Amino acid sequence: MCEAPSCPTVPGPRDVASRAERGAAIRVRDLTLAFRRHPAVHHLDGRFAAGSMTAVVGPNGAGKSTLLSALAGQMPPSAGGIEIDAAPRAQVAYLPQQSTIDRSFPIAVEDVVLLGHWARIGALRGASRDLRDAAGVALHAVGLHGFERRTIGELSVGQFQRVLFARVLLQDARVILLDEPFSAIDARTTADLLGVLARWHAEKRTIVAVLHDTDQVRNHFPDTLLLAREPIAWGPTAHALAPRNLLRARQMAEAWDEAAPRCARAAA
Repeated sequence: MCEAPSCPTVPGPRDVASRAERGAAIRVRDLTLAFRRHPAVHHLDGRFAAGSMTAVVGPNGAGKSTLLSALAGQMPPSAGGIEIDAAPRAQVAYLPQQSTIDRSFPIAVEDVVLLGHWARIGALRGASRDLRDAAGVALHAVGLHGFERRTIGELSVGQFQRVLFARVLLQDARVILLDEPFSAIDARTTADLLGVLARWHAEKRTIVAVLHDTDQVRNHFPDTLLLAREPIAWGPTAHALAPRNLLRARQMAEAWDEAAPRCARAAA
């Protein structure tokens, strides 16, 4: 496998770092996200700083994936708002959970990766030789050189996750949103993909990732949002994951009442 620090560079703009430093922050203002007016995320206010790498953690049902979906523009706020300093919208890359992707469709690995160029080539134009070469470089960067013509149904869970990371590499986005990117994959793949994240962070891209492994978060993510439908802590990881904050998040999860009255502000 290709180790991240020595991987070839995926073609893209030369000024990635300086470009990201000029913006790419995400600002949420009194954000409430609700299903049938019952909040999944309740009155979240804060910002993901430009060039930061933030883990979103919390109990099951805490609203983590819902928040990421909203940041990706796939769910409208019930109250409050989201501002992303990344225009056009193609500058936001979203990697959903693998469980939401149908792998039975007979599509080649290279074509999945080329979807990272969708905003550039659209639905009616074919991929040029240069774009296909770039897809090959991205696959090499995640340790899948020579896998271009395999179908995704032939891949292991870990190999398919590498393909999805290659697609994000090709997209060359300023803001990267990852929903449980290391779930159910092997330790070697996790280590390699953490290396890719480290390179993105060094390039000053803004990274937000939903994670469950708090040791992984402590070892690799400088900042953390601890969420239990409401924000418990948001800032440096050592502070956010302090025992008192984790205890409060667990206690709030145990007290959730799915039959509670609707949020008056979300219902307005």
